[in-house]
Amino acid sequence: MHKELRWKIPLILFVIAGFSWLAWPLEEKINLGLDLQGGVHLVLEVEAEKAVEFSMEQRTEDIKHALGAEDIEVDRVVLNKDTNVIRILLVDAIDTPGAETVLKNYTALEKKDVLRDGLELVYQLRDEEYQYIQDNAIQQALEVIRNRIDIVGLSEPTIQVQGTRRILVQFPGVKNPKKIIDLLGQTARLEFKMVDESISPEEARTRGVPEGSELLEERVFDKTTKKEIKKIPYVIKKRVLLTGDMLTAADIRYDQDFNEPYVSLTFNSLGAKTFFELTRDNVDKRLAIVLDGRVYSAPVIREPIAGGQAQISGSFTSEEAKNLAIALRAGALPAPLTMLENRTVGPSLGRDSVEAGINSIIIGMVAVVLFILIYYRLSGVVAVGALLLNLVMLLGALAYFGASLTLPGIAGIILTVGMAIDANVLIFERIREEIRVGKTVRTAIDAGFAKAFRTIVDANVTTFIAAIVLFQFGTGPIKGFAITLCIGIAASMFTAVFVSRATFDLFMSRKKIERLSI
Repeated sequence: MHKELRWKIPLILFVIAGFSWLAWPLEEKINLGLDLQGGVHLVLEVEAEKAVEFSMEQRTEDIKHALGAEDIEVDRVVLNKDTNVIRILLVDAIDTPGAETVLKNYTALEKKDVLRDGLELVYQLRDEEYQYIQDNAIQQALEVIRNRIDIVGLSEPTIQVQGTRRILVQFPGVKNPKKIIDLLGQTARLEFKMVDESISPEEARTRGVPEGSELLEERVFDKTTKKEIKKIPYVIKKRVLLTGDMLTAADIRYDQDFNEPYVSLTFNSLGAKTFFELTRDNVDKRLAIVLDGRVYSAPVIREPIAGGQAQISGSFTSEEAKNLAIALRAGALPAPLTMLENRTVGPSLGRDSVEAGINSIIIGMVAVVLFILIYYRLSGVVAVGALLLNLVMLLGALAYFGASLTLPGIAGIILTVGMAIDANVLIFERIREEIRVGKTVRTAIDAGFAKAFRTIVDANVTTFIAAIVLFQFGTGPIKGFAITLCIGIAASMFTAVFVSRATFDLFMSRKKIERLSI
C-alpha cells in the first residue's frame, strides 16, 4: 500500500463514521424550517415613541433631584410629552444661573428659552438624541427578544428587523403561539420606587396627586382560584431608585408556608450597593416594587438589606412566575410591542413541501448517477461514492450546527449534488486528455488531479464567497440556502479532490492497471 494511503484511508473511514453518526437518525437531528413543518409567524412593532417618553420622564425626575441637591428652590418641573419639552419653574430668579449650570450636564437637552425674567427655563430634547433613542429602542428590542427566545430554547427561530420599527419573528414547529406571545409581550420594566406617604390614595383621588407622584394599583388574587379579588391603590413617587437593568439573576422560588411561586432577584455589585443604600436611608418607609406600571408589593423596610437580594410575589401561577423570571433575566424591553400580524402556518404545506423536496433530490440523484455511470463507466462508481459521502457529510454538518432545513435549503442540497459531480467531471476529463496523448494510467491520474485542482478551487471559492454574501445580507430562507451551500462546497472539495484521489490510488496500489475504464 502507498505510504499516504496508510493515513488517508483511516481518515476517510473516520469521516464516514463520524458524519453518519451525526446525521442518524435523520428525522431527529435535522430541524425543519417554518416553510416545511409549519409554526408561528409574528410581526411586532416597537412603540419607539414610548422609549422617548420613558427617557424624558426619567430625565425630568433626575433634574428635580439634581436641582434639589444644589439647594435650588423649584416651584415645579413640567414635562410636555408631545413636544419633549421640559419647563423648569423656579421660585427665585437668583437661582437661574445655578439651574442653568446643572442643566449643562444634560447634553441631550438644548436650551430653547428663558421666560418671566429668568423664573422659567425651557429645554427640549435634541433632534439627534430623539432619533438615537428611537433607533436604539429597535435594536435593543431585537436583542431582548432574541435573549428571551434563547432562554426558552426554541430551535432555529428567525428574528430580524423589517422596515424602520417592525420585527419579524418566526418559530418553526411551535403549535401554540400564546405562550410565546405572552413572553414577548411583557415589557418587564422593573422599577423600585418609594411610596408617597404624605397623602392617602383616597385623598389623592379627590384632591389630586401631588407633583412628582402617581397613582398605581396592586392587584390581589385569590390563592385558590387565582381570580382577582381586589385592587389596592398606592401613591407612588415617580423617581426611580433602582431598575431591573442591574439584575444578574431572576429565578422562580416557592414559599414554605403556602407553596406559592415567587420570583427571586439578585443584583450585581452596583445594584446591591444601591439597594442597600436605599433601604438604609428609608427604614420604616414603604418601598414599592413596580413592574410595567403595576405594583406587585410595597413592603415596609424594617432594616437595611445587604447582599443584593429581593423578591417579587403576587399570586402567580408557576407558568406566570417562570415567564416573568425569563423576561427579567433577558432584560426589559425599551418600549412596548404591538402585535401587527400573528399567523400559524399549517403542517399540510410542510408535508407537501418536504415530499416534493425529497422527490426532487431523489430524481436529481438518480439522473446524475445514471449519467455518470454510463458516461464514465467504472470511474463513475468512484464519483458516485464521493457523491454519497458528500450528502452524508452535508446532512451530518447540518445536524451538528443545528441548522434548519428550509425549502431553499433543499435547493442548496440539489445544487451541491450537481457541484460535487462537476468537480469529478473536471478531473475525469483531464485524465481522459492525458490518456489520449499517450501517457500511462498512473501518470494520467496524477496529471488529471493536478491540473483540475486549480480550476476546482477557483470555481468553489467564488461560489463560497457568493454564499457568504447571501448569508450576511439575506433573510431567513436565503440564509438557509447559503448555509447549505457553504457546507456542501466544503464537503465537495473534500470528496472530489481527497476521497476520489485516495480511491484511485488504492486501486492502483493493488495491481498494475494498463487501461482505465473512464
